[in-house]
Amino acid sequence: MRERGNGLGGGFAVYGIYPEYEDVYALHAMYMSGGARKATEECLGKNFRILFEEEIPTEEAEVWDPPLVRRYFVEPRSSETSEDEAVADEYVVKSVIKINAKMERAFVFSSGKNMGIFKGVGFPEAVAEYYRLQEYQGYMWICHGRFPTNTPGWWGGAQPFGLLDWSVAHNGELSSYGANRRYLEMCGYNCTMQTDTEVLAYALDLLVRRHGIPPEFVAKILAPPFWTEISHMEHARRCLLTAMRQTYGSLLMNGPFSIVVGHKDGMMGLTDRIKLRPLTAALKGEFFYLSSEEAAIRVVSPDLERVWNPAGGEIVMSRLRDPRILKIPVITTRAVRM
Repeated sequence: MRERGNGLGGGFAVYGIYPEYEDVYALHAMYMSGGARKATEECLGKNFRILFEEEIPTEEAEVWDPPLVRRYFVEPRSSETSEDEAVADEYVVKSVIKINAKMERAFVFSSGKNMGIFKGVGFPEAVAEYYRLQEYQGYMWICHGRFPTNTPGWWGGAQPFGLLDWSVAHNGELSSYGANRRYLEMCGYNCTMQTDTEVLAYALDLLVRRHGIPPEFVAKILAPPFWTEISHMEHARRCLLTAMRQTYGSLLMNGPFSIVVGHKDGMMGLTDRIKLRPLTAALKGEFFYLSSEEAAIRVVSPDLERVWNPAGGEIVMSRLRDPRILKIPVITTRAVRM
């Protein structure tokens, strides 16, 4: 996959990585200056109980101008907040967005439970070497190699992009970024990372966590059928999709894209409606794979049992039987289509 990148961004999301702290939030932060670290840690100390903190172990590798990267295992200070997971999640989201928007030269780039994002400026293999990822284990991995075209190559803009347990690796470009961003900012999200992938992570958080919409329905918001298709559907389905498009029209992701999305409960992939970017899915036993290229999957698993290319706008999903147990996931090959 090296030819798909140019060394200006690479990264990984790993799930099941912190079993000793699986019930608390793991915050990964990058600091471009010592003052940024001091101000951010004062903010964290006021709002969270920090159970453990350390500099993320790294080693020399071919990455460009690395910042200081640290991790914090935290829980909200308020007893009311910490006892209600939904309230605690909202508290963490607001805290992360505030830090990224208000703290100069400081960014929290990973904030989920029992998962972590590791990213930077370099080819993916160099980023993996830099973070010593060979020392970690997890039940689900996402990798991204970036080739930025109209946004800068910098540490905060590398992918995967994450918020809480969501992580998004994105291939393509969102021509709808402006409309998507304005809608999300009306809902309390500040876009500060100079990349269109950011709106995908925020949209998923808004729709699934805050609005309670199942992921298979979210696909019909991000990459909905064309109006001509909707008009020929049976009445109930036509009414549902019409209402969804009218309500969430500003979250339609226009332009060429394919995405791989991770969450504590599983993984999903989605492309734009006319599939201007590639996506391949595959199965081998209880292993599930998604990639831009079939060849990349076969490097990891040469003898696949099934390989297919999801249609444009069609979501493909895997679900874990129990995400708290570090075992290979049981797969449902596709979500039920509407």
